[in-house]
Amino acid sequence: MATMTQSLEDYLETIYVLISDTGSACVRDVAKTLDVKMPSVVKAIHELKALELVTQEPYSPIELTKKGRRVASTVLNRHTLLRSFLMKLGVSRKAADADACRMEHILSAETLDKIRTFTEDK
Repeated sequence: MATMTQSLEDYLETIYVLISDTGSACVRDVAKTLDVKMPSVVKAIHELKALELVTQEPYSPIELTKKGRRVASTVLNRHTLLRSFLMKLGVSRKAADADACRMEHILSAETLDKIRTFTEDK
């Protein structure tokens, strides 16, 4: 059984954003967005399927399950919160995006809640 890793969270978040922005997410689009090879995306999709987060028929767009949308939304919200927090500190958007991507996987729920409260108060 696959377990949710930082890498899989990144794939799931990318799929969610692609579907939100363009209406669909294909393997090649995910590969291009994450700057990875298509076989890496195929492997990740297989693992996300095992976690019941996505569905995909061969050569068809990737679809998020209800659970997949919920998890992806949570990951994206953490990223957005952290990017916003870093930008309020004066970090450039590019650096804030990159740093938020790394931070979103390691900070505790308590720390994220404190950042959310701090950000909302400012």
